[in-house]
Amino acid sequence: MEERLSTKDLAVGYGSVPLIEDIALQVAAGRIVTLIGPNGSGKSTILKTLTGHLPKCGGTVFLHQKPMETYTRRDLARELAVVLTERVRPELMTCRDVVAMGRYPYTGHMGLLRREDREKVASALRLVEAEDLQDRDFLAISDGQRQRVLLARAICQEPKVLVLDEPTSYLDIHHKIGFLEVLRRLTRQRGLAVVMSMHELEFVRRVSDWTVCIKDGAVLRAGPPEEILNGTLIETLFDLPQALYQAYFGNEDAR
Repeated sequence: MEERLSTKDLAVGYGSVPLIEDIALQVAAGRIVTLIGPNGSGKSTILKTLTGHLPKCGGTVFLHQKPMETYTRRDLARELAVVLTERVRPELMTCRDVVAMGRYPYTGHMGLLRREDREKVASALRLVEAEDLQDRDFLAISDGQRQRVLLARAICQEPKVLVLDEPTSYLDIHHKIGFLEVLRRLTRQRGLAVVMSMHELEFVRRVSDWTVCIKDGAVLRAGPPEEILNGTLIETLFDLPQALYQAYFGNEDAR
């Protein structure tokens, strides 16, 4: 299976002080890798470093087995798309305009969209069930609606690697499930390599191929979700009393 994104001896943090060291990730085509852990454990810091939004404290990030810094910004945008939790606030742009931004790595210097580009914008809006939003002001819609529009923008980039930070945070249950079904389908059909962070363990279990636990400045453990999402490890990861965890999740497989 083709390895799309990987790291070697990666250290992440702010400034020269590492928060987490010796991070080894491998994300293959058609696979979803999910980071889990308590708030403040460093999941977002890892993702921002993978995408170049934060400088590394050490080590290497590889894209298609080449160091990421060897890519031009334009070439990188054709390979990797990002949906982060920071609020994007483009002024005077419709949702269609925001989604169309995903086509700019493929347009000329004038940024003019071709018919093919406009068709890809429309297709991406359909995929995330956001066609009814296309003419609305991006700043006038809800956080959950914006998240779907930003996913559509990422889809428009036609990336090989997709990085998402808490992508379902602002979505209601209908759109959480719809979002994750679209993500899983795209991953399989287009051979995407996806790395993301999530808090909702019931969804992590259902969509992930590999799960990485982050706590106290270290990778606590990594493996398939059916091995990782067991009572003992989750209790340790989130400092949950065993009885409380069992009350909520103990009979999940039986339900």
